[in-house]
Amino acid sequence: MQTAHRSALEAKHATLDQRISEETHRPMPDAMLIADLKKKKLRLKEEIVQAH
Repeated sequence: MQTAHRSALEAKHATLDQRISEETHRPMPDAMLIADLKKKKLRLKEEIVQAH
């Protein structure tokens, strides 16, 4: 069960990473959105580390 949970968290982390990358490469990136996505990514990273 814990492996499935960790895999789900890692998938969400990768999705956030992709969204950050897409937003960063737009002609006029939204800095507030990027900051929010990075905060969510960091929270997920912390949760992944705790699940380990």
